[in-house]
Amino acid sequence: MERRYASHPREVKQFDTARLREEFHIPKLFIPNHLELVLTHEDRLIIGGAFPIAEEIKLDMDLKELGVSYFLERREIGIINVGGKGIVVVEGKEHALDHKECLFVGMGNKEVFFKSVDSEKPAKFYLNSAPAHQTYPTQKATLADAESADLGAIENSNDRTIYRFIHQNGIQSSQLVMGMTLLKTGNMWNTMPAHVHPRRMEAYMYFDLPDDSVVIHLMGEPSETRHIVMRNEQAVISPSWSIHSGVGTSNYTFIWGMAGDNKIYSDMDPVDMKDLK
Repeated sequence: MERRYASHPREVKQFDTARLREEFHIPKLFIPNHLELVLTHEDRLIIGGAFPIAEEIKLDMDLKELGVSYFLERREIGIINVGGKGIVVVEGKEHALDHKECLFVGMGNKEVFFKSVDSEKPAKFYLNSAPAHQTYPTQKATLADAESADLGAIENSNDRTIYRFIHQNGIQSSQLVMGMTLLKTGNMWNTMPAHVHPRRMEAYMYFDLPDDSVVIHLMGEPSETRHIVMRNEQAVISPSWSIHSGVGTSNYTFIWGMAGDNKIYSDMDPVDMKDLK
């Protein structure tokens, strides 16, 4: 598992492109028959991907990093499938996950495995895991189950639908909040006007992006913005002091996950457009 340290905004504004990407950009999540994990010291969130093709993959790692005897001993995890039909096995019980479906697995589950239904159309499981203080039951949610909202307008190139899976009024967790935003055809902007989450960090994973397209992800303090070029199925870490917005060369989908002081989706401090620099 790769480790990323927290960064001070005074330092980040001096980073060049290579250093910015080294600290915040996660370029490769889905490696065949492999579990890829990145631990950020921003609220100790773990961001990862499991890509089972010919064999199942166990949720496991060098546990010395976490100081536990099994992965979910003091953690919970949210899983969203961005590939073909898959199955998550939790303590021997199978949970089928189709494309863009979510599964939450609570603290205390000792064995979790990922597998694909069809190796020709393998599942791709995107993962967010946060420290937990209480056990909540394993629960699945489809797009139809999620709390959804249509926001934006084609006039502003940000007509989109937000799906909230794990949050205060949905699947219950200790602190993890997780969902998905789908931009409609002809729309490119997300989360603009921008905001920050002083009480929570966030991670984005962009997908449904054509191979020849990119998303320009904006981050940094409102008065010191920076950008990272993102491609399909790549993730980015957003500290609590940073904006997190983006514009693409086409429409796209992204998964957002948050960890911190609360589970209130609307807990954010808006940034006035005139204050962006």
